[in-house]
Amino acid sequence: MAVSGRYLPHQFGTNTFERCRVSIANTKRWDIVRTASVIDTTNSAIDFGAPNILLVGPPGAGKSMLAARLPSLLPPMTDDEALSSAALLSASRAGFTPSQWRQRPFRAPHHSSSAPALVGGCNPPQPGEITLAHLGVLFLDELPEFDRHVLETLREPLEAGRITISRAALQADFPAACQLIAAMNPCPCGWRGDPNGRCRCTPEIAARYLRKLSGPLLDRIDIQIEIPALTSAELSARSTAAGESSASIALRVNAARERQLARQGKTNRELGGREVDEVCRPNSAGEALLRQAGERFGWSARAYYRVLKVARTIADLAGTAMPSAEQIGEAIQYRRAFGSL
Repeated sequence: MAVSGRYLPHQFGTNTFERCRVSIANTKRWDIVRTASVIDTTNSAIDFGAPNILLVGPPGAGKSMLAARLPSLLPPMTDDEALSSAALLSASRAGFTPSQWRQRPFRAPHHSSSAPALVGGCNPPQPGEITLAHLGVLFLDELPEFDRHVLETLREPLEAGRITISRAALQADFPAACQLIAAMNPCPCGWRGDPNGRCRCTPEIAARYLRKLSGPLLDRIDIQIEIPALTSAELSARSTAAGESSASIALRVNAARERQLARQGKTNRELGGREVDEVCRPNSAGEALLRQAGERFGWSARAYYRVLKVARTIADLAGTAMPSAEQIGEAIQYRRAFGSL
């Protein structure tokens, strides 16, 4: 049953937050997170696989709540997309219901899920959660609690937007063009960096916890941001100004996406290496800042180009011709969540 006509129940039986149409308007203080969400959605090309986002913060900071609101920023499904999603759900054990028509999937598997459950398996091959989230969102809460081997199986489909399951007698090729949204605590107890000193993890325990996420997997996550906990004063404060609604944000997202399509015939996410050099090149100050950041943080070529695409999207949202040094700095900031851990 919906609460106040806006909040819909979590359908834990099917591992999905069904009909995630909650609005991002009533979030408190998380302007940086809201901005990153807009950039992430604007930069998406759902038919190939949208940029991925990782939210890092203590318990109760609102990571899961924000993840549930991100689908409200995605564009409506086309007829072809709706038919593709319905066909995949119908072929799975999850099944398809009429209420799911034209609704982008939002899959949220538990961290105890196996590799076949997440990417597909069995004999004959059956689609996994990453395929059932095709054209929608795959939300992985408590990311380091997943088995490392299970997380590593996501690397190829996140990059290619497809996954091939091979068995002795046959081979199945499933689409997997979804947007990964992940959430995690900064350490096992969840309070690392807390100003009140609530963290009881030793540096070795915290480092071991973070090492559960491999470098190649993190390299494929475009936006990595930290969500600080709200203070008691901030929680008790009641702002009279209403936040920006998801519908309003979606209009800006669509406008920026239209700029991308008019300029290069595709979204920024789909740009190849040479196209990125031509379309996403910043001004001289921004180029110098980007070069310094790449050398300091030891970025791979993939990470370098992903930061450029994010910066180009920030410029599209602002309506500027090329990314400035400020926009390059903002894009760098969205990849620095682990710098404070």
